[in-house]
Amino acid sequence: MTSEMAWVFGLLAACIGCFIANRPRMDVVALIALVALVVSGTLEVGEALAGFSEPSVILIAAFFVIGEGLVRTGVAHLVGEWLVARAGNSETRLLTLLMLAVAGLGSVMSSTGVVALFIPVALSVARRIEAAPGRLMMPLAFAGLISGMLTLVGTPPNMVVNSELARAGHVGFAFFDFTPTGLIVLALGIAYMLIARRWLADQAPKQPGSQRRQRRLRELADDYRLVDSARRMLVSQASPMLGRTLGELQLRARFGANVVAIERQRQFGRVMLTTSANREILAGDILLVHFANTDIDFERFRADMRLQERAFRSDYFADLTREIGLAELIIPPGSSLIGKSILALRLRSQRGLNVMGLRRNGNPLGDEFPHEKLKMGDTLLIAGTWKSIRLLQTEASDFLVLSLPAEIHDVAPAAHRAPLALLSLAITIGLMIAGAVPNVIAALIGCLLMGAFRCIDMDSAYRSIHWQSLILIVGMLPFAAALQKTGGIDLVVNGLIALSGEGSPRAALATLFVLTAAVGLFISNTATAVLMAPIGIGLAQQLGASPYPFAMTVALAASAAFMTPVSSPVNTLVLGPGNYRFGDFVRIGVPFTVLVLLVCVGVLPVLFPF
Repeated sequence: MTSEMAWVFGLLAACIGCFIANRPRMDVVALIALVALVVSGTLEVGEALAGFSEPSVILIAAFFVIGEGLVRTGVAHLVGEWLVARAGNSETRLLTLLMLAVAGLGSVMSSTGVVALFIPVALSVARRIEAAPGRLMMPLAFAGLISGMLTLVGTPPNMVVNSELARAGHVGFAFFDFTPTGLIVLALGIAYMLIARRWLADQAPKQPGSQRRQRRLRELADDYRLVDSARRMLVSQASPMLGRTLGELQLRARFGANVVAIERQRQFGRVMLTTSANREILAGDILLVHFANTDIDFERFRADMRLQERAFRSDYFADLTREIGLAELIIPPGSSLIGKSILALRLRSQRGLNVMGLRRNGNPLGDEFPHEKLKMGDTLLIAGTWKSIRLLQTEASDFLVLSLPAEIHDVAPAAHRAPLALLSLAITIGLMIAGAVPNVIAALIGCLLMGAFRCIDMDSAYRSIHWQSLILIVGMLPFAAALQKTGGIDLVVNGLIALSGEGSPRAALATLFVLTAAVGLFISNTATAVLMAPIGIGLAQQLGASPYPFAMTVALAASAAFMTPVSSPVNTLVLGPGNYRFGDFVRIGVPFTVLVLLVCVGVLPVLFPF
């Protein structure tokens, strides 16, 4: 091993270490590595920046936009409503249809986005049929991962591998070349989950349907430890709050007091008012207040503000009218809120919402949760108008609404344009299948059609693009060039051949799958594909075999992130709603990954002969 090769491998190992620690962010790590390869003289500037002109990067960005168009026009929600109607009260039918729907949608749009959309649908149906959410959440995640195995554009690793084939002088995959193998994996996945669900959480609600909603809300209050921290307080004539706004009073910062709603006397009785930074306090108002620390903050707040405590008429939630409700949110991957505290979000002043509690890994955080920095997968309990909560559903990049009453319907800003969105998608896929234009041009035509039909506007189009993923690809692509230039790929290929034997291409496929899946445990599937695609193609060349089964093995193994809750963002998303532990994914995911390995070794050489 030369010193230059050792430097490249060392830099790669450092990047993987940073990916595992998630410090700094993955895209930042990739850019640092790109700069290091140039500064060290390993690559020329043009070689290092070649990823910025890579067609697969533009293709991935374009399909983020097309997927957002399907969300904004309500196509994905229509599929969810159809699922609810068809599932009836059968958990088996629900699981089957859920996995089919998620896999189908995920084959043409972001799997993370599809899973995020279907989590509330699955939770709603689970409550209706009295099934434990844990029996549905993992099948939902697995279907999202399998969706990437169904089409060329199903997931970024497929497009990365396709680009590597083109770079090596081979014709790339067609749009449906992944489909036969993906359908086999999907069928196995559904059958496997119908059996494996018995090993997931199986404690279904026991209350009758008429009690289900109220019981759930009270349990939600228990989950966030709200029952003993809520007070109903009368504003007296002597209160220093009179005539001042909530924004001026800064009650949360000073006392840990979160005013959720205000009861005010009107001519025909008391009404419930929402809270905002400019809401003025009047004498006779009754405040519904939640305290972060009931032992300390409450007494000081009551004394300083000269308030009188009033009893609740029944329980905390009975005092909230239809105008004000509660909802549980989850922080999805890529949210701009990650790393910010509750106080820094300014939800009350900007959105008219109050954060009541924060749960992480299923556990409520303590009194200091308003100062806690948010992480992916955190769940928030918020209070506000249903209109304000509905608006959050149009911002899936920052929030995902987990639970709403049955009468609250999903909002689609451009619902009446759903047929035009489907037409745009059909034209895009048709152009890609026919090969009339390059794939990236077909995708850009689809984006332009979405905009021309007003299924999406420019602001939402730019917000829909997951820039972190694109920069990660651009930053990691130079590693493939550096490994090729320094002989690192040949070194890895020779090691794989030594492990599998030169006379057994199937054994080489199996070894390649295991190595790719193992790397995918620690870094994103996109970065895994970037690193492993040239190794897979180099292995095929060394064996004198066709590169296609090896390239597809890399793509499928990169998507086979079933084994841990941190292997993929879709697994992390369902961890909280499904009430899973780390070991649940290991116990269920490892056997299924072995099944996918067997499919690759058995089927790919038939579809793509050596």
